[in-house]
Amino acid sequence: MLWGLFWLARVALRFAANATDKAQRRGLVCPPFGNTPMHIGPTQFTTPFRLGSTSYVYAADLLTNVERLAGEGHVDDIELVLFELENGPSNLPDERTVRAMAEVASAHRVSFTAHLPLDLRYDTSDTHPSLRLAQRVIELTRPLQPLAYVFHLDGAGIEHADWMNQALQAVETALRWVPAPDYLALENLENYDPLYLEPIYAAFPIGRALDIGHVWKQGRLFNSVKEYGGFERLRVVHLHGCATGSDGKREDHLSLSCVAPAQLEATLRALAGFTGVLTLEVFGEDDFFASRTALLQTYNRLSTCPT
Repeated sequence: MLWGLFWLARVALRFAANATDKAQRRGLVCPPFGNTPMHIGPTQFTTPFRLGSTSYVYAADLLTNVERLAGEGHVDDIELVLFELENGPSNLPDERTVRAMAEVASAHRVSFTAHLPLDLRYDTSDTHPSLRLAQRVIELTRPLQPLAYVFHLDGAGIEHADWMNQALQAVETALRWVPAPDYLALENLENYDPLYLEPIYAAFPIGRALDIGHVWKQGRLFNSVKEYGGFERLRVVHLHGCATGSDGKREDHLSLSCVAPAQLEATLRALAGFTGVLTLEVFGEDDFFASRTALLQTYNRLSTCPT
């Protein structure tokens, strides 16, 4: 829970939340997975995946980011990074702002994914703050018809036997609020082995969100989607750079410009066949546009000379 809180708090300190007014709903519907990979319409970059950004590329509120990212043709999808800190800032949009974002997205055929704010945990009931906030966000963003609700599980105590039981209960609770199980996309984190999550995927037909930046932060190479459950339930991929800071610690959510070209090329080769949403999970104009350039140049080079 705390990891998600601190990550979103960092974004909160950099960007302010606000609201504006417009109207209308949109009509992009995500088909259920069934036994086939996700595929959502044509993309403006001729990639098989929808290329996405976070909702904080520009130092402005949610609606301004949606208007610019969608209206200027920068993305196919926008990941809504939402937060509400206790006795602190919140960027949860009101209903009028949600309607305005839906109108802009519909006009430009841009989709949304939503990142649930806190790492989910179940205590003695379904009233844990992480679950209460998750329900609010899911209900609030329903008019935007997100292609996925990406979430983390609270990893505190993951090595203990009773951790799995509460994790299963947390996911079972959240499933009550989504249109279908595969709209919930469980994401791997860097502070525990992804294998801990496999019993969750086995217990429920939920989607997967594969954060390759977190894989890199663990010091692992990413060579195959098969190592992380394959393509069948893979709904969202997060990509961002990692580097070692001056303090010796690994930092992530950096521009892809700090990723070795050979490493990025190997990653895109491994993702061949992915037709879901690929989110460049970075913040700020410089990091986003540098990352998008690196990604598309690598993709186009591989498309021209695939071997």
